[in-house]
Amino acid sequence: MPDMLDLGLTIRFLAELSQNNNKAWFDRHRLDYEAARDAFYAFIDCLIDEFRTSDHLEGLSARDCIARIYRDIRFSKNKSPYKSNLGALVAPGGWKGGRNGYYISIEPGNQSMVAGGLYAPTPEQLNRFRQVIAEDATEFHEISRQEDLIEAFGGVEGERLKTVPKGYDPAHPEIDLLRLKQILVLHRFMDQEVLVGDFQSKVIFACRAMRPFLDYLDEVLD
Repeated sequence: MPDMLDLGLTIRFLAELSQNNNKAWFDRHRLDYEAARDAFYAFIDCLIDEFRTSDHLEGLSARDCIARIYRDIRFSKNKSPYKSNLGALVAPGGWKGGRNGYYISIEPGNQSMVAGGLYAPTPEQLNRFRQVIAEDATEFHEISRQEDLIEAFGGVEGERLKTVPKGYDPAHPEIDLLRLKQILVLHRFMDQEVLVGDFQSKVIFACRAMRPFLDYLDEVLD
């Protein structure tokens, strides 16, 4: 694992970019961007090596996992051309593989995170999750209450419907879970946490803690 202070390049560049989010500034600081990106590449490559065998990541590299920093502004009111973070999805096939995995994002302002789950599920995925929960939520509760997952993330979270999903009884004992629109685990890090030596171990611990949760979702959606 590279010296965690290398991620200071990433944090510092992104903080400056957030104050100068335009093409002219970015072009003048392209070498700074490349140094910041390469530090993040190195970090993600080390995570891939950590989980390569257990998570079937053979042949995967950071370049497969890291999202482009350029924003698609065609249909957005926000015309800033660049994202405020560098994010990666460590999963079989990487960013375009369509598989659940570990999402790691570095973003200044204490917004860096490790997360996993269904952030934007399709209607079919959400319906399938609700069907399983409505029938029997025992396994979900067992996994979501595991000690390591609680320590790393505090529990499963996500946005909820304000009303009851169509076709379900408002008095169902699992109605709170049935109202979920997202099924996530997420932990944010302070900027200073990203820059100290145990950041690597914290991210690895969080990824291992979420693995049973991701496996459960894969099983439900398969």
